Amino acid sequence: MHACFQRFAPLRLPVLAAPMFLVSGPDLVIASARAGIIGTFPAPNCRTSEELSTWLDAIEQALAVDQHERPICWGVNLVVHRSNTRMQDDLEVVIRHRVPLVLASVGSAAPIVAPVHAYGGLVFTDVATLRHARLAIAAGVDGLVLLTRGAGGHEGHANPFAFVREVRREFAGPMLLAGCVSDGDSIVAARALGADGVVIGTAFIATPESMASDDYRKMVVDSTMDDVVVSSAMTGMNANLLRESFTRAGLDSLKYTRPAGDVDVGELYRDMQKKRWKDIWAAGQGVGGVRSVQSVAALVDRLEREMGHARERLLATTKAGGGDLVQTNSEHRHDE
Repeated sequence: MHACFQRFAPLRLPVLAAPMFLVSGPDLVIASARAGIIGTFPAPNCRTSEELSTWLDAIEQALAVDQHERPICWGVNLVVHRSNTRMQDDLEVVIRHRVPLVLASVGSAAPIVAPVHAYGGLVFTDVATLRHARLAIAAGVDGLVLLTRGAGGHEGHANPFAFVREVRREFAGPMLLAGCVSDGDSIVAARALGADGVVIGTAFIATPESMASDDYRKMVVDSTMDDVVVSSAMTGMNANLLRESFTRAGLDSLKYTRPAGDVDVGELYRDMQKKRWKDIWAAGQGVGGVRSVQSVAALVDRLEREMGHARERLLATTKAGGGDLVQTNSEHRHDE
């Protein structure tokens, strides 16, 4: 694991629970940190900057964060797109609370790097292309989150086999892979590619600690990759959403879109309590790996077991000089 992660509280797994719109809140962050992974939430899930401060108070108290030795086991996602008129107010709250890890998304992280570094925090940012990665590196971010094709919510454009390898040639810092990671096998594969860890979102929707409704959790459990559609309806950027949620809302997922380039993240957040967005649900193409509703602790246990099985399988294959891969894979079964 990258040396940068030494600044984190002892991590059980190299996993960051994704900051998910209307899904991630204090309970999910706290449970994730206690389970030994990094918990995060998006600032706009709070109706106001004042509520953001209240959420941060609750997380700090629950995790007994010391003001002088602040373990990095949680973080906040700031949406830095110019249409988010609340960004500066949210940043001031983050600075006041000295949030240990700040994730920047949907725009350049450059405006927040210096303020966060000034109090000793780390800045990671989402990137969807090699050009985005280069701009983020030039801005001085500490780490990159590589959004790839099939990620829940806003997706990237690239295949992870190409994306991870190309970025790694130019960036020696911590790099997390996001997209279709829902089991321990995927974590091992991401590490083999050269990523330091992964971002997992969809699997955490189906936990009781998330803010998702019971219907949303059930839809995630019942869905497969074929139930995921790409739509620009929410923000003007392509996102992976569950087709059935469109159907239940009386909308056609293929027709309910925005014009290309008509991006307004601010509108989404201003309207986030409206029924249309509360009923259109995101999930990545890795949704088929979510088999049941289970607690964050149980999910992390499962991921750890699956990572162990994946390593053992690869070791056995290596010792056998390649082995019968078809037989090896057909014998593999994931834990429920």
